[in-house]
This record gives sequence, structure tokens and C-alpha cells, in this order.
Amino acid sequence: MSKKRIHYSSEFKAKLALAAIRGDETVPQLAARYHVHPTQINSWKRQLIEQAAELFSKNNTGANKEQPTTDDLQRVIGQLTVERDFLVRKLNH
Repeated sequence: MSKKRIHYSSEFKAKLALAAIRGDETVPQLAARYHVHPTQINSWKRQLIEQAAELFSKNNTGANKEQPTTDDLQRVIGQLTVERDFLVRKLNH
């Protein structure tokens, strides 16, 4: 019988990778505490180190998503109000 594969959350992976990088505990200690194979922790650690530069890049789509400002939203509301009033006038005549 095969074991069911465990899927860890990204938060859990990041937590263990950061703990391994900090060095407060050794990788075998972390593996024993969280019941994860040491090779897996080392893999997550390596991924974090390799992809850390992408977090600070200018092309990072997650960090550069601009939230609409209040002025933008009010402009859209105004435009929709004008369009609605226009259509109401056309339907009534």
C-alpha cells in the first residue's frame, strides 16, 4: 500500500526554510520537530535563496499590482451615473 502524499502550505515551507537559514536549529532538529525529511527542508531552503531576488525585482507582478485610488473609483462612479441617466432619459422618451 502506498502512502498518501502530503502537501505543505507555502507558509509552512517558508517558515521552515527561514528557520533553516537563520540557523537557530539544525536542519535535522527542524526535521524531527516538524516530521519533514531533512532533504525536503534543504530543498525549500535552496528555493528560497534562489528566488529571493525576484521578490525585490521591479517586474514583480504581485508587488506592483496597483490598487485603484479613491479618485479613480469616484471617476468611474461618475461616468456610470452619467451613462445611467442618459439611458433612463432615452427609455422614457
